Amino acid sequence: MQQKLRFLALALTQRLSSALGSAQASCVQYRLIVRDVTTLQLLQLYTCLDQIQYIEWSSDSLFILCAMYKRGIVQVWSLEQPDWHCKIDEGSAGLVASCWSPDGRHILNTTEFHLRITVWSLCTKSVSYIKYPKACQQGIAFTKDGRYMAVAERRDCKDFVSLFVCSDWQLLRHFDTETQDLFGIEWAPNGCVLAVWDTCLEYKILLYSLDGRLLSTYRAYEWSLGIKSIAWSPSSQFLAIGSYDEKVRILNHVTWKKIAEFEHPAMVADTKTVVYKEVEKPPSVETERLSFPPTRALASSLFSTQSKYDISQVPVSFQYIKPVADRANPKMGIGMLAFSSDNCFLATKNDNIPNAVWIWDIQKLKLSVVLEQLCAIQSFQWDPRQPRLAVCTGNSKVYLWSPAGCVSVQVPMEGEFQIVSLCWHPTGDSMALLSKENFCMCYLEREEVK
Repeated sequence: MQQKLRFLALALTQRLSSALGSAQASCVQYRLIVRDVTTLQLLQLYTCLDQIQYIEWSSDSLFILCAMYKRGIVQVWSLEQPDWHCKIDEGSAGLVASCWSPDGRHILNTTEFHLRITVWSLCTKSVSYIKYPKACQQGIAFTKDGRYMAVAERRDCKDFVSLFVCSDWQLLRHFDTETQDLFGIEWAPNGCVLAVWDTCLEYKILLYSLDGRLLSTYRAYEWSLGIKSIAWSPSSQFLAIGSYDEKVRILNHVTWKKIAEFEHPAMVADTKTVVYKEVEKPPSVETERLSFPPTRALASSLFSTQSKYDISQVPVSFQYIKPVADRANPKMGIGMLAFSSDNCFLATKNDNIPNAVWIWDIQKLKLSVVLEQLCAIQSFQWDPRQPRLAVCTGNSKVYLWSPAGCVSVQVPMEGEFQIVSLCWHPTGDSMALLSKENFCMCYLEREEVK
């Protein structure tokens, strides 16, 4: 992998959100800080009325939403007009969630106990209400083009879905779903099909068209814990369903039938599968660089544990964890899955084998690569422009995989910096690495091959 990595770090943020291009927002208690995404130079500093619990950019990156759930308040700030601001107070109704509409000029607030969703217009100052939104993991979904919104509802002990036109918030369709306890909804990227899946107590996923017709129902098995995660391919041709039985099933968009089933066993024996194993290596420091007392950067590199990847000879056995049977939300099954931007690869994580990332070749419908880490996987995300996967495991390293190979990179930070999540910039040239109290910007610079 011919590339250089450059890091810039700041120790100030609790939450971070990247805009479409040039700016980056972070918050510290009641302060909102906007920086240049390349240099981290301060652009704007805003002061909110209370501690910020959630921030989100508008789709055009001109406004930033700051939600203060404890006070039931949302404040909106403008990058073009720093003196302009907006305050939305839900009053006694309270506030549990807030988000932008795709046009970046409406804000959707969900009140306490999910009594209603309030749609606030920044342009006309008008207000619309959507009643009976369901309290579930993923109850609101927008099509990628921003034209339609689907809302999961619960009324009279039944599940429903309402489809709205985002331009005027008029109801387009309203239909009941054949679910016992609807858990989530998600549009296909092309906006033609809506996936609706049931509670984990029942394996059922339903596919609806834009006019509310039921296209297909898929059930892999009964009388056992069911669906844990789903992911659409960017082309909308495949729907990946991860379940508690440690398998991923791939449905095709023509017949909505299963075309592949990916198992995640504790042993990989296929000789065509490449297994990268992370191993520790002692830090290497040139003797002429040694000085006494050592500089902070040198001391950090001396005492930090570095690692590299070795290619393991198959068969390879992985650490397998049996879930505790008498506890809720058992750590088992497929907890993460994501398609690469070019539709060629699918990355998955089996919570029973927490230290491994499985990368599947979608063109061949076979396992291609397994990354075996020293620590449990915390998060992974694909580069939005090319098949390159970034992984973090709760330590101070970021791991990158591409078809060309795999690399482990130590983040040059003083003290402990435990990366728990990461986020790519839309261009794929940089990414934000987040710990619980800090964040670091990682810039990837390609080398020209001579």
